[in-house]
Amino acid sequence: MEKSLKELAALLGGKVIGDESAVVSSLGTLDEATEGQITFLANPKYAGKVATTRATAVVVPPGAERYGRNVIELKNPYLAFAKLLTLFHVKPYVPKGVMDGAFVAESAILGEGVSIYPGAYVGDGVKLGNRVVLHPGVVLYEGAEVGDDTVINANVTVREGCRIGSRAIIHSGAVIGSDGFGYAPDGKGYQKIPQIGIVVIEDDVEIGSCTTIDRAALGLTLIRRGTKIDNLVQIAHNCVIGENCMIVSQTGISGSTKLGEHVTIGGQVGIVGHLEIGDNVMVGAKSGVHNSISAGQIFSGYPAFPHKEWLRAASTFPKLPEMRKILNSLEKKVQELEAKLEAAK
Repeated sequence: MEKSLKELAALLGGKVIGDESAVVSSLGTLDEATEGQITFLANPKYAGKVATTRATAVVVPPGAERYGRNVIELKNPYLAFAKLLTLFHVKPYVPKGVMDGAFVAESAILGEGVSIYPGAYVGDGVKLGNRVVLHPGVVLYEGAEVGDDTVINANVTVREGCRIGSRAIIHSGAVIGSDGFGYAPDGKGYQKIPQIGIVVIEDDVEIGSCTTIDRAALGLTLIRRGTKIDNLVQIAHNCVIGENCMIVSQTGISGSTKLGEHVTIGGQVGIVGHLEIGDNVMVGAKSGVHNSISAGQIFSGYPAFPHKEWLRAASTFPKLPEMRKILNSLEKKVQELEAKLEAAK
C-alpha cells in the first residue's frame, strides 16, 4: 500500500509542510527509517534526530523544527503512529470457519464469520459473536460468552459462565474465571469456599499474556470497557476495575478492591483488598498500596504515600550512610560532653 502525505494528513487530521505529493508505504523509527517510510517524533528530547533521519517524512507536533524535512504536523504524533501502523500493517480479517481439529459442542451458538483453529475447545452452551477468533488451545468452558470481533490467542482459558465483550483482545496463556482464593479456617486446615460468581469483561478491553482474573465468590469480578491490562497481572475475586484503566505487568490486586476510571497502576504494584482507588489516580512502580486513595492523586513507595513526599524521602536514601556517620560522631561528642559535665559537678 502506498499513500501520499496529502492523503495521510487528511486521514490523521494534520497539515503537510513540504512535498504533499511524496509517497510512503511503511513506517520506521527515527534512527532506522529509510526512503519511502514515514516516522514520528513524540518525545522532544529526540528532536535533533529529525535532522538525520532518512525517512521520506516525519510526523511532528506543532512548532517542531523540521530541518528541511517533509513533515505532517499534528497535535499527537504518538496517536498518529498507532493509526499509521494500523493502516499499513494490520491485515483485513478473513474468516476461516471451524477448522479440522477444533471441538465445538452441538449446543454452542456461533456468530457469522468466526475462525476456530485446531485444538480449540468450545463447550456446551457457549455463545460466540460475529468474527470471533479462537486460536489453538483456547478452552471455553460451558456457558461462556464472547462478543463480536474479539480475538482470543493461543492457550487462553475462559471458565464457565464468564462473559467477554466485543473487540476484546486476550493474549496467550491468560486465565479468565479461575476460582478466587477463598478458604475458611477449619481447625488446623481450611475449608474451600465455592466460588460461584463469574468474570465479566466489557468491550474494548485488552488482557496480557499469563494474566489471571479470578471469578467472584458471589456476583461479579468486573473489568469495565476500554481497560488495558499488561502481562502477568493478578486480579482477585470481586474486584471492579473501572473504564480505561492501565494496569502494568506483575501487579497484584487483592479481592473486592475497586478502581475508578483512568487509573494507572505501575509495574509490580501490590494492592491489598477491599480498597477504593479514585478516578485518575496514578500509582508508581513497586508501590504497596494499603489504604484507599481519593481521586486525582499520585502515590508511590512501599508503603505508598503521596508521590512528592516519596521523592523527598527517596532523595535521602543515598545519604543515609553518611548521615549515620555524622549521627554516630555527634552521639560520641554528646557522650563526651556529658561525661565532662558530670566530672565537673
